[in-house]
Amino acid sequence: MQQTDGAPEESLIIRMAQHRVGLRVEVTGPGTFENTVSYWTAVNNAVQEQHPQALLLIDRTSGPPLGAAEWKALVETMTGSGLERLRIAHVKPRGLEQIEYCELYAREAGFTARVFTDEGEAAIWLRYGVSERSA
Repeated sequence: MQQTDGAPEESLIIRMAQHRVGLRVEVTGPGTFENTVSYWTAVNNAVQEQHPQALLLIDRTSGPPLGAAEWKALVETMTGSGLERLRIAHVKPRGLEQIEYCELYAREAGFTARVFTDEGEAAIWLRYGVSERSA
């Protein structure tokens, strides 16, 4: 799936595929709040159609990190959408930046979610509920 917001160099690209842990989504493009809401909406639509047990989100967006208030607004937007029934691993290979806020707000809202910098560690957590970080 590809979504374009503006010029080609500013495209938000969303790739979705089945993975042994559930649905794997990879996102690239500008990491704006609007793009973040857009890709989470696309993820939620796919989850409603496919009913995976887990979500492995590889977030390769770039640009200034979202702030705490933006992460909170995103979680509030997604609360009640059905994503709460999934285990969600949000991977930021370029570094966590301020995404820890997203994990905190998501857990507070009833989501089973963790943030990672390593996709392999995230997949282990999705499969078994543990990782080196939590072991």
